[in-house]
Parts: sequence; structure tokens; C-alpha cells
Amino acid sequence: MALIKSISGIRGTIGGQTGDNLTPLDIVRFASAYGTMLAATNKQAKVVIGRDGRISGPMVNQLVIQSLVGLGLEVIDLGLSTTPTVEMAVVWEKADGGIIITASHNPKEWNALKLLNNEGEFISAEAGAQVLEIAASEKFAYVPVDRLGTVTTRHDYLEKHIEAVVNYPLVNAAAIRAKNLKVVVDAVNSSGALAVPALLAALGVEQVTVLNGEVNGRFAHNPEPLPENLVELSTEVKKSGASLGIAVDPDVDRLCFVCEDGSMFGEEYTLVAVADYVLSQRPGNTVSNMSSTKALKEITLAKGGNYFPSPVGEVNVVKKMKENNAVIGGEGNGGIIVPDFHYGRDALIGIGLFLTALAEHKNGVKAFRSRYPDYFISKNKIELNKSIDVKEIFARIVAKYKKHPINTDDGLKIEFENDWVHLRTSNTEPIIRIYAESNFETTANNIALRLMQDIKEFM
Repeated sequence: MALIKSISGIRGTIGGQTGDNLTPLDIVRFASAYGTMLAATNKQAKVVIGRDGRISGPMVNQLVIQSLVGLGLEVIDLGLSTTPTVEMAVVWEKADGGIIITASHNPKEWNALKLLNNEGEFISAEAGAQVLEIAASEKFAYVPVDRLGTVTTRHDYLEKHIEAVVNYPLVNAAAIRAKNLKVVVDAVNSSGALAVPALLAALGVEQVTVLNGEVNGRFAHNPEPLPENLVELSTEVKKSGASLGIAVDPDVDRLCFVCEDGSMFGEEYTLVAVADYVLSQRPGNTVSNMSSTKALKEITLAKGGNYFPSPVGEVNVVKKMKENNAVIGGEGNGGIIVPDFHYGRDALIGIGLFLTALAEHKNGVKAFRSRYPDYFISKNKIELNKSIDVKEIFARIVAKYKKHPINTDDGLKIEFENDWVHLRTSNTEPIIRIYAESNFETTANNIALRLMQDIKEFM
């Protein structure tokens, strides 16, 4: 099936042949490489571990934990958790690092190890390269039996995370409670079933319906929170007369909303709406990746700040945010990063800020959405096999569109007057992603189709 090794971790499908899929041997090898890197500077390093609700989660969790124990490390096991909770727990525990066992939005057969540094952020490219080198050489620093590591189980960090959201200065729980919202949540059979309803209750939302709330990893639909995967949520919001719908991905770092009439608020506009509210309270700079809507730039400039684009990937967005002292940032896939909360995509703080902004709005979510421009992004992908030379394909596309402005910082981004298209290989799947934005849906789709035809021709 697939195994993707990168500087940010290892991701693959469960089962199959070692080295071609995410097998137990691959999991042990990579966890051991990461632990060996930490042990080189601290022989009793502390590592925080957490997982989403995937079927393979318990198996992968035990393989990772026992590999670290074999290296003499101290493991803090959060068990079933969320990506942002693990990130925050690393800081609270003053740990040397963390591993999140999740394949994020990928289907149920996938899993992954996401690696964190001692700040609860994804490890640097240099550290990632070191882990890959250790894994390849298999020079692991296992310890004798009398120096084996320890495991401590903690189940209170999600509660601490929720408490931090409620107490965040820009979250107004009293205003949210007074709004008397009725909310439908699609938890996609993973950690969101625990985290999101608990957060809503803490924010004073008493009327909550949870769809796909059994945490069994057998995702009721494709877990990526895109419109085509949220038909059930949209239908239930409209049928039940709910105020809005909330959808998260399996590890609760992406977020999107459904309006009261069942229409999509738009995952691109999750960041736009939250940033608009934050900028109204704290003027400053913003960051999003190159595949995100231009609406964030327009709102930022209108409020007196500066906007900075980054390559795709949370680690790249965070780096750009730090460089430019951004007050809010994230990705157009529904990833919200609030720097003074923590430098990581976090659906829970995103919910708190969005509902606070909504509480200050007199009408419903549909009217709230109408405050923002109605740009359309066409999101597409083409599957790759190992024989395809993506660099050569991109070089031929550059030659074909050389009369247009082209940015090559992250794949290819081509500007067409007021429209753009972004082509890049995925960090998480063997695909080329093709995103195009325009004022008109037809135009965006046509731009994307044109570039997809180019790619297929050059293949």
C-alpha cells in the first residue's frame, strides 16, 4: 500500500510488507530512532504519547511505548487524546518531546507517528533528518534490564486543555451560554467524540447532538472534513433546527462549520472568521499557507496588519508566524493556530473563538458567513506511482506558463490576474494536490482542470 517517511514523522497503511507499509517493525524502528535521538542529550528523557481513535491505535501505542521503555525513557501516556492536547501536555509536563499516534484526515487503514520537540511543536527539519538517519542505520541505544524506562498513565490533560480554552482571554463563555445555541457535532468515530461535547458543555452549550460518537475508528465516512463528506451533518443540522454544525477530523486539529440551513460555512473561512475576531481585539499580522484563500490577506490589510504566506505544513506556518510576530495564523484546511495559546493547530480553541465571535453577532451563522467574500477554491488531487518524476512535470509546467508570475517556494503557485492555482506533492499521501481559487466556482474548477490535464499529459 504505502509508507511515507519524512522529516516530520512516518505515515503508512497498516499491514503488508516491512518497508512498504506501516508494519510493527517499522513502528518500532522509527520510535526507537526518535527515542535514541532524545536519549543522546538526556538518558532519562521524558516523552508524552497520545493517540486518536483509529482501529490500529492501541497496537501502535503499545509498540511505541515499549520501544521507548527499552531505551530507558520516561513515558507519559495520555491514551485516547487529541493532537493539540498532546502538544500542550509536552509543555505542561516539561517533557523532552512527544509522539502523536494519528494519521489525521487519512482513512482508517492509515496511521502515523507525529514527532514533537520539547516545546510541543513539530520537530525541525534537522532533527527529522537525524531521526531518519538513525532509523536507517538502526543504531539504537537500548538499555540493560535494570535501567528500563517507566510508564505513567494520565487522563486529565484533555480536561486541562478544555479549561485553558474556557479561560482564554478572548473566549467569552458567558456570551456563548447566553446565545442558547443548539449544536450538532460530527465526531467521525474518533477523539472528537470525547473532546468537542465536553468543551461545548464547559462553554455553556446545553443542546448538543453527536453524530458518529462511538470511538471505534471505523469512520462513518471519509474523515477529511470536506463538504462531500459532511452530508449527514448538513442534513441533521437542517432537520433538527440546530443553530450550527461542527465537524472535526480524527485528531481534532482541523475544524469546519455548517450553517443553520445545512450549507457549508466553508473550511477556508474557519480561519478567516476566527482571524477577523482576533484582529478586532488584537491588531497585528497574520499567516496562512499558499493554498489558503486570499480573503485572510484582505481582512488583515483592512485592519492595518500585514499578511505573510508560508509553504504548506504546520511547521512552516509556525516558523513564519514566529518570524513576523503574527497574532493569528493557520491553514485553509480548518487549522487554527493561536500563538499565545500554543503553536499548534487546535480545533478546540478554534471553537471557543468562533462561538464567541458568533455570540456577538445578532443573527445566525448564515448571516455571519455573509460578512466575508465568497471566493471559491477548487480542491483536487492526482494519485502518483513511484515511477513518476514530479520535478520534471513541474519544470514543463513552469515553461508552459512562464508569462505568468510563478512562486516555487512550495511546489508551484501560478497567478492569473485575480485567480491562482497551487500545485504541490502532499506531505501525507502519494498524490499531487491541485488547488485553484477564483471569485467564481466555474472559473476555479476550469483552472484546476486545465492544470490537471497538463499534469496527466506530461506524465
